Amino acid sequence: MIKILCTNIRFDNPADAENAWPNRKNLLANKIRSLSPSIFGTQEGREPQLRELEDLVDHNISDINREWIEERMYPCLFSLETPIESGDIWLSDTPNVPGSKSFDSMFPRLATWGLFKNYMLCNVHLDHDKESTRLQQAKVLINEILKIKRENTPLILMGDFNTHPESEVYETLIRNLDLEDPWKKLGVKEESSFHLFQGSNPDGYRIDWILHTREFSAKSIKLIKDHQGDVYLSDHFPVYCELELK
Repeated sequence: MIKILCTNIRFDNPADAENAWPNRKNLLANKIRSLSPSIFGTQEGREPQLRELEDLVDHNISDINREWIEERMYPCLFSLETPIESGDIWLSDTPNVPGSKSFDSMFPRLATWGLFKNYMLCNVHLDHDKESTRLQQAKVLINEILKIKRENTPLILMGDFNTHPESEVYETLIRNLDLEDPWKKLGVKEESSFHLFQGSNPDGYRIDWILHTREFSAKSIKLIKDHQGDVYLSDHFPVYCELELK
């Protein structure tokens, strides 16, 4: 069984008051340890915050080929198993140039990937502002994944896509990478994964996805809604999925 967790951890922002990072980091780390995922992916967070999380869990960040830029937020892969290869894809016209941005993106955005023994895993965070920007970033992501991914290697793609699962971005990724959405495959009711530290968001939608190629069979998928009083793990509900290789 391959257990995957995807979570936007929300950057370290003192303005979040009771939900600021120092008040919820242990809550998040405890949940990660209790789930004991094979790999988990995070979005947001600068290096100091991500190192804090790394110190609180049993997993290690896959960053051997990364040159950290102080002001940038990074999607990260945390794993128990050291990847065979890993790297970053900057979602721009120059995907190998750290910190680069294109397509009218508000910030430089990127994906991070790891090649493991039996599969490839990629974690991404798309632009939060414009759908046209997200679509161009998705096209860069597809092109770069197809360059990296070895033939017949199963793929898991996860992240904060900042768009809904009926969007052109979603359809483009599904079609070009031949992916399945376990949420839909298992018939789980649609709901918002972004809840703004409120515990629900009736006007939102599922922007955090775990997708996979057909070599996997999905056994379960759900949002993790743990909280301690009014303190939540993040302003996004983490997504937890259990997969098996066929």
